[in-house]
Amino acid sequence: MRHFLSTLDYSRAELQQILDDAKTLKKHPQSSALAGKSIALLFFNPSLRTRTTFELGAHQLGMKAIVLEPGKSAWPIEFDDGAVMTGEPEEHVREVARVLSRYVDAIAVRAFPKFVDWNEDRKDKVIAAFARFATVPVINMETITHPCQELALLLALQERLGPTDGKKFVLTWTYHPKPLNTAVANSGLIIAAKFGFDVTLLCPTKDYLLDERYMSAASTLCKNQGRILTISHDIESAYRGADVVYAKSWGALPFFGRWPEEKPIRDAHQHFIVDEKKMDLTPHGLFSHCLPVRRGVKVTDGVLDSPRSLAIDEAENRLHVQKALLKTLLS
Repeated sequence: MRHFLSTLDYSRAELQQILDDAKTLKKHPQSSALAGKSIALLFFNPSLRTRTTFELGAHQLGMKAIVLEPGKSAWPIEFDDGAVMTGEPEEHVREVARVLSRYVDAIAVRAFPKFVDWNEDRKDKVIAAFARFATVPVINMETITHPCQELALLLALQERLGPTDGKKFVLTWTYHPKPLNTAVANSGLIIAAKFGFDVTLLCPTKDYLLDERYMSAASTLCKNQGRILTISHDIESAYRGADVVYAKSWGALPFFGRWPEEKPIRDAHQHFIVDEKKMDLTPHGLFSHCLPVRRGVKVTDGVLDSPRSLAIDEAENRLHVQKALLKTLLS
């Protein structure tokens, strides 16, 4: 049995096999490969693309998907070991994970950080607990990383670029009126490094650097393939020559739980929006974003609606890569 919690746990060759299977499933979507199997989808946070693609993907493979929303349509869950449960949670993850494992063939979890204390959030306690106690594969539908989004992005890039080795990938922070999860940024950094890009992380100040475990992993992945990880706070030099511009906003880790202190720093960098002038610094650079995206805030209409934009292709590919992932874990 193997979980899918982070692409760091998988080799490039293993991930490429999932991508190759996804390409086949994209051409032939209906299959009975997993007929009679089932998956529980636990959503602790809202979803549009993730829920739709996992439910539909399971159906197209002959599976049954059961959606649960702990605290809403399902009992609230306790995750702390040794907790005396006098509060809101009605049952412990120890029971939830083991009981669901008796019912279904896989468990998928979407649980965002609390945005109060990064030292606590970085432990990824919710999905880590499910992986610890479940006796079936556990899939990350986004916690502090978003590995399914990584695969969807890579599939879109391979479809448009072909081989990715040696090309320049820019992960750029963008303005957003509130701090957001670092999951997609962490994942974008890792998958680009794993697949041979020269990677540039563009952000306003050092406060917006990502968690050291992902920075270090990306640096090592780049170095092992003769590539470079560059940290930049200069928009023009970062964009120049980029083959891919991947945009995302995220909260500054030192300011987790201290929003009034971060807000003036964030507000001073609204010019990090992806626009036509910046994209003109790239030769034929592609743009993408994981969605949802705020038009006129993170990216201009002209870039998002242009032939350079892969955002819709990336979103579609969530369906195909997740089906390939399910086949890999459950066949």
